[in-house]
Amino acid sequence: MANLKAIRDRIQSVKNTKKITEAMRLVAAAKVRRAQEQVIATRPFADRLAQVLYGLQARLRFEDADLPLLKQREVRSVGLLVISGDRGLCGGYNTNIIKRAEARAKELKAEGLDYKYVLVGRKAIQYFQRRNQPIDATYTGLEQIPTAAEASQIADELLSLFLSETVDRVELVYTKFVSLISSRPVVQTLLPLTAQGLEATDDEIFRLTTRGGNFEVEREKVSAPVKGLPRDMLFEQDPVQILDALLPLYLNNQLLRALQESAASELAARMTAMSSASDNAKQLIGTLTLNYNKARQAAITQEILEVVGGAEALRG
Repeated sequence: MANLKAIRDRIQSVKNTKKITEAMRLVAAAKVRRAQEQVIATRPFADRLAQVLYGLQARLRFEDADLPLLKQREVRSVGLLVISGDRGLCGGYNTNIIKRAEARAKELKAEGLDYKYVLVGRKAIQYFQRRNQPIDATYTGLEQIPTAAEASQIADELLSLFLSETVDRVELVYTKFVSLISSRPVVQTLLPLTAQGLEATDDEIFRLTTRGGNFEVEREKVSAPVKGLPRDMLFEQDPVQILDALLPLYLNNQLLRALQESAASELAARMTAMSSASDNAKQLIGTLTLNYNKARQAAITQEILEVVGGAEALRG
């Protein structure tokens, strides 16, 4: 009977764990929906900014514009902005981004370049601090659904590093959202900005939906506006000055998009991890229940044999 009680306690414990993992999966799904709503809400500003930059690009050659954010310098030091999460229980999300950042740092070191980390997320901060890596700034406690204010705060730090020539290039290491079960760590150059990086391109919007009781992601191709500014439009200011004012906004928008992609990747990874944990708990409950029934049947059989044996002894 003691064995039966232990199995019953184990079954109840696994059931309680399954309730927790299922709740965490649903919470992550709700936050993914909020993330997609924010992406959609910020699109009008991003589209209008892209349209203005495209029009300015048609009016002047960016290569000829003497602007600090467009200036190409000899690279001696690189700033690596690494975006990770504050929390665990999201599969290999944090591990993959940390490994990609380490690999990029090794590549830069092999080229004879110095590097500094700007870290977002407690997991990356703890990892690189334990290894005494060069860290310039850290950011934790960001909203799970990133905001423009948070992106602006990080962008200000990056601009300070670049404009003071502490670093000659800024690279972004973040996780690109692909699907609920797939994400990809990527490296992207943020500064200096290039004319090619300012071109209008097609974009994607992801939508989390349910089908047959399961979560799915639908991807929608969205064409960015490419209309140029009217040829007879007059600028009150020099187009170069306008461009100088818009480039920091463009940088903020790029950084906000990366934070949104990383947040969606983290939440999707947590959904997948909690879904797998719930499935494993369900299988374990089935196995334990089968073992409990077998043990209970054996105990009942043993009791019947003891009763029969006792009756035979009395007859004898």
